[in-house]
Amino acid sequence: RAAPLTNTVPSQVVPGADPSARQLCFAWGPAEVLVCETLFGRAGGFRSRAGAAARALTGSVAGTGDGAPSSSHVFVVRRDQDIYIQTLRKLFNESHGIFLGLQRSEEELAGKSRKAQLVQVSKNYRSVIRACMEDMHQAAIAARDPALQGQYSTQVSILSAMELIWNLCEILFVEAATAGPLVLRLLDWVRLHVCDVDSMVREVLSSESPSKHKLFWNVVDVFVLQGRMDEARHLLSKEASANPTSMNMYKILDDLMKKMPVPSLGNTQTLTELELKWQHWHEECQRYLQDGTFASNPHMESICKILLGDEDAILEKKELMTTWYHFLVTRLLYSHPTVKPMELRFYAQSSMDLFLGGQSSPEPLDMILMAAFEFEMHQVIKECSIVLSNWWFVAHLSDLLDHCKLLQSHNLYFGSNMREFLLLEYASGLFSHHSLWQLGVDYFDHCPEYGRVYLELHIERIPLSTEQKALKVLRICEQRQMHEQVRSICKIMAMKALRNNRLGSALSWSIRAKDAAFATLISDRFLKDYCERGCFSDLDLIDNLGPSMLLSDRLTFLGKYREFHRLYGEKRFLEAARLLLTLMTAHIAPCSFWMTLLTDALPLLEQKEVIFSAEQTYELMRCLEDLTAGNPDKQKFQDDDVETTKVEMLRLALARNLARVIVKEGTVEGS
Repeated sequence: RAAPLTNTVPSQVVPGADPSARQLCFAWGPAEVLVCETLFGRAGGFRSRAGAAARALTGSVAGTGDGAPSSSHVFVVRRDQDIYIQTLRKLFNESHGIFLGLQRSEEELAGKSRKAQLVQVSKNYRSVIRACMEDMHQAAIAARDPALQGQYSTQVSILSAMELIWNLCEILFVEAATAGPLVLRLLDWVRLHVCDVDSMVREVLSSESPSKHKLFWNVVDVFVLQGRMDEARHLLSKEASANPTSMNMYKILDDLMKKMPVPSLGNTQTLTELELKWQHWHEECQRYLQDGTFASNPHMESICKILLGDEDAILEKKELMTTWYHFLVTRLLYSHPTVKPMELRFYAQSSMDLFLGGQSSPEPLDMILMAAFEFEMHQVIKECSIVLSNWWFVAHLSDLLDHCKLLQSHNLYFGSNMREFLLLEYASGLFSHHSLWQLGVDYFDHCPEYGRVYLELHIERIPLSTEQKALKVLRICEQRQMHEQVRSICKIMAMKALRNNRLGSALSWSIRAKDAAFATLISDRFLKDYCERGCFSDLDLIDNLGPSMLLSDRLTFLGKYREFHRLYGEKRFLEAARLLLTLMTAHIAPCSFWMTLLTDALPLLEQKEVIFSAEQTYELMRCLEDLTAGNPDKQKFQDDDVETTKVEMLRLALARNLARVIVKEGTVEGS
């Protein structure tokens, strides 16, 4: 049912629509919403196109209201458009395996072992993001269509931002780097993600005389700003070789850069020791700067100021850093190398303010990173949910943080925790895809509160386009004891097979569904076909019904009647006769089939050897009389020459058989 939509759908989702002139309507589907316009007539009423939207998922729908002729379009707005991008399939498929591995990991691991395991899982997720980003980048290069190239480039930017955020969360939340190693981790983070200067570095290093290149000092500055001291010293040595007059300044600066204290990842020194060394080194740098050692070379003087953590000197290199968080890490490296995690928020905010300088407002990415530096992980997830184009990122990140015991206390007001809510949303999006739905099953399995309910609802909506797909869905349901869904799937497939006149498949599905009424209906179709054609189809299925034939009386009759034909074909006439008589007297055969059963008895009555005993012959006679006397269309039955002839032939055969039996039995008694 269509409902009015005013400001809840962004205008860019419905291009060309003008809410001020017309009202938007929508109709919900399993994983998408169909958006259209309503046409207002002169009488003030309106006609919705939601019905047309349900019939035509894409394209345009033309029509007129009561007023002037006009046209409208139907738009399909999917909840998670990214799952339809082919190049993102690697992201979804490979991260699925990482997710399952994390759920199955040994919970007994504690302390450092557990943390190392979780950090490795986080790195695995990042490697998948980076691999997918590389594939997308190559696709953008290979694309000839400018529009497609633009789409790929946009996706590369999104994936790059995702990895940037994830890596920071890994450092702050998963690894929980402590004071000292924290700055080193942040340096690695900046070096990995701030790649705008890499081309400049390659250009300078590949030139014949790097020290003469116009960008030489820019590259040296970049290395210093990123804490890449060995590379900066290597380049400066080239400058010293080219300008012997600056050799003394070079040696002093090289010595300062070489002696710069850095935190140790192996905890080989205490923070107090590091701070003392850093203080002495800082004082030495200050002394050389005040003595004017580098006054004759502005570039070296600028580098010395950066080593001292001079904010103005660092900000002069703003264009080389490109981002405020690069400025933050450089500032920490040279001013506060032993910064504690909880102090990051103050430095981060002031760094962003200084770097932006009120000239531009923060972007959404800036706000997400700021939330991370402030250790507001729930805010990080919230902002990412709003900004990013799919649920993949927040679902997997929240799951990882939950395993780190960082989201345990955060429950949503409707009962489910944040991890489960996001996983449910992500898996629901996967279920709208024709093949990725299989991944969604495992995500639902690991949502203990609502996962089962969601899976039951979504699995019923999967289009069972082929029998192979139906068997796959069925196996999933059977493994999880989803009995109602198993019956529903089997009934749907049985009905499809019946419509296509594939009786064997229809019967197989109805047996699997344990649907007695439908099995009876299909059994009747088998018997009707036999009456018309004189033979059975799908003999393998009927011959191997086994205990399944007990599902309904009609199915039992079908199986036993087929068994009668098999016994007759094997010339086991006595067993065939007993079975045929049992089928008649047990009243499981439909009345309309009695004449067929009696007709089947004719060849047995005409055998040279007496098959039916006197008692059995009397039973057959009674059945024949019941059939002719109890038929509601008795007059019509009598007027049918064929049926009348069959009855007469049966009576004659029964009488002759009875005479032969009496003679045979009398002879046996007389002897």
